Amino acid sequence: MMRRWALHWQILVAMVVGALAGIALNVGAGQRTVELTKTELAGRAISFRSEDSLDRIHIEWEDSSGKRHTWQVDPSRRTEGSLASLEQLAARDPVAYELFMQFGQSPARYWGQTAKRTGNLFLRLLQMVAVPLIISSLVTGILGLGGVARLGKMLGTTLVYYIATSSLAIITGLVMVRIFRPGLRYPVPLGSWEPPQTTSRLGEIVWQQIETLMPSNPLGAVIEPNFLSIISFSLIFAIFTLIVGGKAQQVIQSLFEALFEVFMAMTKAIIRLAPLGVFFLMLYVTATQGAALFASLAWYMVTVFTGLVFHAVITLPLILLFVARVNPWRYANAVMPALLTAFSSASSNGTLPLTMNCVEERAGISNRTSSFVLPLGATINMDGTALYEAVAVLFVAELYYGGDLLFSQQLLVAFTALLASVGAAGIPHAGLVMMLIVLQAVGLPVTLQGVIIAVDRVLDMCRTCVNVWSDACGCAVVERLLPPDK
Repeated sequence: MMRRWALHWQILVAMVVGALAGIALNVGAGQRTVELTKTELAGRAISFRSEDSLDRIHIEWEDSSGKRHTWQVDPSRRTEGSLASLEQLAARDPVAYELFMQFGQSPARYWGQTAKRTGNLFLRLLQMVAVPLIISSLVTGILGLGGVARLGKMLGTTLVYYIATSSLAIITGLVMVRIFRPGLRYPVPLGSWEPPQTTSRLGEIVWQQIETLMPSNPLGAVIEPNFLSIISFSLIFAIFTLIVGGKAQQVIQSLFEALFEVFMAMTKAIIRLAPLGVFFLMLYVTATQGAALFASLAWYMVTVFTGLVFHAVITLPLILLFVARVNPWRYANAVMPALLTAFSSASSNGTLPLTMNCVEERAGISNRTSSFVLPLGATINMDGTALYEAVAVLFVAELYYGGDLLFSQQLLVAFTALLASVGAAGIPHAGLVMMLIVLQAVGLPVTLQGVIIAVDRVLDMCRTCVNVWSDACGCAVVERLLPPDK
């Protein structure tokens, strides 16, 4: 019966069921205490004890020489000297990590991790077709434009849209921080107030992006994959194909059109598995995220979430309505499968094949537009990430200093967040990596990033959904301003 439903309803039901199953596991099977007086690991007798409550993990183990090792894993960082994640534990003490994963996990954590691995199989299938689909669709779309002049117009229009919407997202984030003041709701600042020293790395950021645009090894960029390098090389290849023209263009265009048809057929087949993949990914998130993690960061989460919602349901729909002349509700309904998948997977690059399918098959956008706008958008248009980074850095600054950054510093945060969002990869938690640059730009200790890691997964899902929604809206805008028949 469920197969008769529209795809977005199938995904939505799978998401809800997965979330409910994860919450049930979290509440009913989220705790476990294990004590082993002697167990064998790599041929050594070891004593081991652990307490797993999802919100906090306590591990003690004693090796054969009698040396005792004690670790705390507390994502909320309320425990002094604790680690933020199991990944950090694996790096610090591989034996403790292996013992915990083998003996100490609660049922909720075990089944959550199992669901994650199962859901990642769906993401791997999408990633499998992402690179060849981007290359074939991009080359096909550019060759179909008929000339370099039209390509220049499309590139200019697309970039103006990206810069405008990302800037609006950052401004929204700054306003939300001024309204909610999330970092000032804590009684004691983490540091002492002093005007932060600017250690700007904006020039370095710009040069890194320029270097990425010129891959020294295009095949290496495909293998890695580096989407910005892939897109730039595909653009250059298609442009010179247009310049050469003649029989060479006909052969190359026919080849890439055939490849595009094959990879799009593969994408449509993979998309049928989307409800199953979303179910497992949602089960993982809700089963492994303890409620206590969110209590101490509630106002920070409210600030980010409110900003993302405002940008997604007010700013972008207004652009659709008045610039693209498209009904926002109908357009959102058309791309809903991609939005729901982006939310559950937290990967805009992984969702790209599904986004392309929804925009073309359900929203009626031409392949000439979508094949250019969407791959480029999934790489450099990160409205949700830009908003999140601006809010997160200002929150950390309020938390650390007990006051506001200087206005000039806030402007630096806005500009750096814009550039950092361009460089952020379309994969889970990529925004955390780029946030280091923004923190350094305004002289804040990068270690303060650990304060917000606990809730990053949930916010990552929200901002990825906004990223994909902005890319989809960009297709409608470019299609309106540069219709295919002109």
